[in-house]
Amino acid sequence: MSGIFSKIRNAYTLFQSVDFDQLQALSQKTDISKLVKAVAGLDETKLAGLMKMVSSGHQKKELPPINGDFYHLGDAALDESDREVQLKVRAFLEKEVKPVVNAYWLRAEFPHELIPKIAELNICGLTYQGYGCPGKSNLLEGMLAMEMARVDTSMSTFFGVQSGLVMGSIYLLGSEAQKQEWLPDLQQFKKIGSFGLTEPEVGSATAGGLTTTAKRQGDSWVLNGQKKWIGNATFADVLIIWAKDLDDNQVKGFLVRKGNPGFTVKKMEDKMALRIVQNGLITLENCVVEEADRLQGANSFKDTAKVLRMTRAGVAWQAVGCARGAYESALAYTRTRKQFGKPIASFQLIQNHLVEMLSNLTAMQTLCFRLSQLQDQGLLTDEHASLAKVFCSLRTRDVVSRAREVMGGNGILLEYDVARFVADAEAIYSYEGTKEINSLIVGRAITGFSAFV
Repeated sequence: MSGIFSKIRNAYTLFQSVDFDQLQALSQKTDISKLVKAVAGLDETKLAGLMKMVSSGHQKKELPPINGDFYHLGDAALDESDREVQLKVRAFLEKEVKPVVNAYWLRAEFPHELIPKIAELNICGLTYQGYGCPGKSNLLEGMLAMEMARVDTSMSTFFGVQSGLVMGSIYLLGSEAQKQEWLPDLQQFKKIGSFGLTEPEVGSATAGGLTTTAKRQGDSWVLNGQKKWIGNATFADVLIIWAKDLDDNQVKGFLVRKGNPGFTVKKMEDKMALRIVQNGLITLENCVVEEADRLQGANSFKDTAKVLRMTRAGVAWQAVGCARGAYESALAYTRTRKQFGKPIASFQLIQNHLVEMLSNLTAMQTLCFRLSQLQDQGLLTDEHASLAKVFCSLRTRDVVSRAREVMGGNGILLEYDVARFVADAEAIYSYEGTKEINSLIVGRAITGFSAFV
């Protein structure tokens, strides 16, 4: 009798667990009795495999995190306080910059309202000592340049001009009075700076071919010429202008203040890259600058090169950031985009592209990691910085190209971000020294022969 009640109880439990709507739908597709007999005839191993397959189909697959730092350099290289700074900057970029960047990029406008918020991060002039600067490592500075470019290369460029080229020129080559006047306000973004070296007809030949001139007249200098591609120029409070002294034929640097008579700037339009950066065409026509506003430590292009050596390392990190942003955007896309009934990330050819991208990105990161170590140790040379610029800007081109490829037609839509990274990579490839010029710097170092004209 107890056996009968046990069977009734089991049948009742089974009855409660059956979804009769699903059972009816299944009966329309197959013979239920044959299906039951087939399943009942399975041995325990086969039945366990069948149940695992059925249950796994109802579970959401847990995917690994999207992280372009495959070798965990950020975790391993930075101490706790520096890691907090890195993560704080990343959070700011994700919250404040990423939601608005495409709209500003499309309109070729700069988000001025973000400047006070960037100032609150207290990361400008990161590696300098004194004058309100944090005095942190070059490694942290490089990683922050990467974090910015990972979201938007234009914002990273704006920051690099302010913190590196402008503040760096004053910090390395300015008098103590100039440092006291400018560095604290630049560090807090109370003043905006710009760096004027490139000219309409002179890019790579700036070492000896500048056409902008400076003539000493008593306690003043008269500047004449033009500068082109000058970032932040349209709204800068002070501009570092490099000109050739007509008396000794040497390059010298000058602090030209906003509103200085004889100084005009026109915004450059219709760029296909770094559209948020406000590049200007500067005209200097009998522009008078006081001797007190001449960079006192800038007496030849060798002094200018000290600034470029320092900032070229930052551009290499920018290239890493641009590539990382493209890679992570593409990876996220391939995991959600479905074709033929499954995510395209599951396709062999897509995975091959992703691994090629990650390989390039990881090589770039490790190279820049060592570059910053050399900088922190005081061992950085021109050729070190140039090799990083050559390799990283070239590999970034490949990464963004593959990112655009795995996204198909959507890769050219701004809403997916990769199109912006593709365009901005072209600017990184050219500025702070072209591939050819930087290659010749490295070539001279390894062969002992100069191939410059």
